Order: sequence, then structure tokens, then C-alpha cells
Amino acid sequence: MQQKVISIQPETRPPEAKPPRYDGGPLADTRRRPMRDLRISVTDRCNFRCVYCMPREVFDANYKFLPHDALLSFEEIARLARVFVGLGVKKIRLTGGEPLLRKDLAKLVAMLAPLGAELTLTTNGSTLAKHARTLKDAGLDRVTVSLDSLDEATFRRMNDADFPVAKVLDGIAAAAAAGLAPVKINMVVKRGMNDGQILDMARHWRNSGQIVRFIEFMDVGSTNGWRMDDVVPSGAVVRIIGEHHPLEPLEPNYPGEVAGRWRYRDGGGEIGVISSVTQAFCGSCNRMRLSTEGALYTCLFAQQGHDLKALLRGGAGDERIRDQIAAVWRRRANRYSELRTAQTAGLPKVEMSYIGG
Repeated sequence: MQQKVISIQPETRPPEAKPPRYDGGPLADTRRRPMRDLRISVTDRCNFRCVYCMPREVFDANYKFLPHDALLSFEEIARLARVFVGLGVKKIRLTGGEPLLRKDLAKLVAMLAPLGAELTLTTNGSTLAKHARTLKDAGLDRVTVSLDSLDEATFRRMNDADFPVAKVLDGIAAAAAAGLAPVKINMVVKRGMNDGQILDMARHWRNSGQIVRFIEFMDVGSTNGWRMDDVVPSGAVVRIIGEHHPLEPLEPNYPGEVAGRWRYRDGGGEIGVISSVTQAFCGSCNRMRLSTEGALYTCLFAQQGHDLKALLRGGAGDERIRDQIAAVWRRRANRYSELRTAQTAGLPKVEMSYIGG
């Protein structure tokens, strides 16, 4: 059990005693990548046990999640977010675990909305129908919903929580009706499990105004049993759909967008593909990730984070926190997906349920 806790809630580096003072200039890492996006995990808990994220054999009834006092408060999150926006962040995404399990999340949304960054949320959709309108009214701009299959048996097998597809579809409909659109629907494609339903998923969301995105099964964390043989390349996904509904590529919405965009030639909308395994996009990655207990990570596949909670609760001022974040980013050299091998895939890494996807 101890090994599980170490890999999922890894140790963090203590803050520097006196990081270099941020000079106010352009903030770029060692590969000249700007910092644009911030992902904030608000809980490490989830009501699903998806096989590629929180497999039940690890996250079982005896697994010890973080106690509430270990989590950053909404006030602490908002303070850090304000510092990040001052450093150039243009987009904030709330994640988990399942973020809607965090009580009164709309209060946090209302605290973040005035910062001026695009504000989004990723959810499994299980309670989205209940919260969509409140979240929109609080200032949320968009939602992304994880939905790995429309087939009932396959979906239940993948979420391993005996949860029906219909309730997730209700959540998506409620989000669209509330104005949290276009809703992005993420399908993690795993060979032999749901790859036979790629075309069904594309057809279901054609002409809907929403955007389905197909994600290559990745070696996030250390518990999902990743193998290269389980990966369906995004190029194959595009071919499968394009043979029935011709597609053409679209330009990114902004520099560093991770999803490759394709539109239907007949005007039926667009799809996205996220190709971290077969077409690494490390060269343009501009994301920082903040864990639910205040650890800062510079890569989804990181092994260690940087402790910001110690600064927050130790009396540090905003300038000290700003200098610490800037120093971490300027040292950043991550390019895991460009270096991935069977050996690196087996290394202990922070779990997606702890850091957010």
C-alpha cells in the first residue's frame, strides 16, 4: 500500500529559499515555450473508476484519499490563480479527480471569473445536469466531458462504476442549454475495449454543435497498465471517420493547442484528435498543473512537483510566490512524449487523478 501512496501523491521539492526575482519580461522555458494554460485539480476523489485513470484494484475501498485540510482552500486557489494570470496565463481549467465532487465549486468559479482568463472545467458528466446552470451563472465559460463510449455495456466496463450513459448525455445537453458550449466530449480510445465505436461516436455528435475529441491511450501515472499495443494512433482514427465522412484539417485555435482539428467537408462540424503518443506535441506545450494540495507540475508525466502550499501557508507574499513560479517555469525542459519508450513508460509518475488530465 505504501508504494501506491508514493506514486500517486509524490514528494514535492521544497520552495527555494530565495528564487531569482522575476523581472517582468516574457516568461519562457528552456525550449522557449510560453506559459499560457493552467490546470487546477480541486480534488483527488472521483465517483468513477475508469480503467485508464483510477483502476479499482488500486483505488479500492481501502485507498486513503487526501484529508480535507490538505487541500488548497478556494481562497488559496484564487490567490495562486491571480499570480499565474499576472505571469501570462490566459486559460484556467478546473479538474480532479472529478471536480464536481468538491462542495460548492461554483463559489470558486465566481472567485476566478473576474481574473479575465478563459475559465473551463473537465468533468465525467455524472452530476453535470444538476450543476450546469449554476456554473454558467458563476462565470464558467465552457465544459469538457469525458465519455468513452455510447454503448452501455462498454461504457460501464470502462467507468467501472455501473453508471449509465444516459445521465452523461443529459449532462452534456444541460451544459449546452446553459451556454457552456461548444461542449467538448473526450473519448480515450483503447484498443480492444472501445476502438470499435469510433465511428458511432463521430456520427452521434456530427451536426450537433459539440466537438468530440479522440485521445490516444497514454501512459499517465503508474497504475493503468499501459502498453503501446493498446494505443490506436490518431491517424487511424481520422482514416476510420474520413472513409465515411470526408475530413479536412483545420488550423489550431491558438499556439500550443494540443488537439489536432479536423472538419467535415460537408459542414457537419469538427472533431479533434490528441496524439501525445504517436505525434508528440511537447515542442509547443504551454501548460502548468497545480495539484489539489498545492504542488506545481510542469508536465503531465512528471515524477516530482514543486511545493507552493508551503509558501501560501508560511506567510510568503505574492511577489515571492510569483518569483518561485517564474523560476520553475524558466528551468522547465520537459519533453517526455518525445522520449517515451517502453522503459520510460514503466517509471513511477504522478497519477492523472491527482494532477488532472
